[in-house]
Amino acid sequence: MGRIDTTFSALKAQGRKALIPFVTAGYPYADVTPELMHAMVAGGADVIELGVPFSDPSADGPVIQKAGDKALAFGIGLVQVLTMVREFRKTNNTTPVVLMGYANPVERYDQKHAKAGISSPFVKEAAEAGVDGVLIVDYPPEECEAFATDLRAHGMDLIFLLAPTSTDERMAQVARVASGYVYYVSLKGVTGSGALDVGAVEAMLPRIRQHISTPVGVGFGIRDAATAQTIAKVSDAVVIGSKIIQLLEDQPRNQVGPTALAFLREIRTAMDLG
Repeated sequence: MGRIDTTFSALKAQGRKALIPFVTAGYPYADVTPELMHAMVAGGADVIELGVPFSDPSADGPVIQKAGDKALAFGIGLVQVLTMVREFRKTNNTTPVVLMGYANPVERYDQKHAKAGISSPFVKEAAEAGVDGVLIVDYPPEECEAFATDLRAHGMDLIFLLAPTSTDERMAQVARVASGYVYYVSLKGVTGSGALDVGAVEAMLPRIRQHISTPVGVGFGIRDAATAQTIAKVSDAVVIGSKIIQLLEDQPRNQVGPTALAFLREIRTAMDLG
């Protein structure tokens, strides 16, 4: 089993749910990300989603867009993100890392690093860096079976988003190629928007599980311990992004890690109390 499957299996055996924080790589300081990742693990993170900065994100709300713009201004791209993962892996070989982003940086990476006999330099080098999963927001499941196969051949999972508007047909398509976990976007709209309707999430998850056998994480709109605790009762994982980005925005560099750690510890404690 890969790190993602191992993590979810261990949590299930303990009767616990996964806490998956999202941060934008290279934010709020260009060199802080590996240190921040370690702090999040210390705070209780089970899986880390690392956002790859991109100039035209379609699913990100203003908070994460702003973080991405700042990281891009620092010169952070996919090459730098893989370097951050390698640095993290020097002292952590157990916590899964998922890259979350868009098709353009991946395809541009493959163009710039093309080598004879290698179908995707990105896949090969992400695996070598220690990446465990990839979530490409604008890759529809029906168009990336070869990509999913290539990732699995290198020990990585392809993770997909599902939404309140997802049809049974779309869920079945996702089920054919997804592995690791799926990420249920609990709100219509972009990250950080609206208020979470817990009842609607509770009603949707059994329908998703009719099609999807991998664990189901829930994100978008989870901003505090109480909501995380409620969502953890019905899902396999809680994903938190925009709130963390907001908390880090104005922190001095030496407080970035401690701020994330303290927030996630509060969330983790509430989830475990259930």
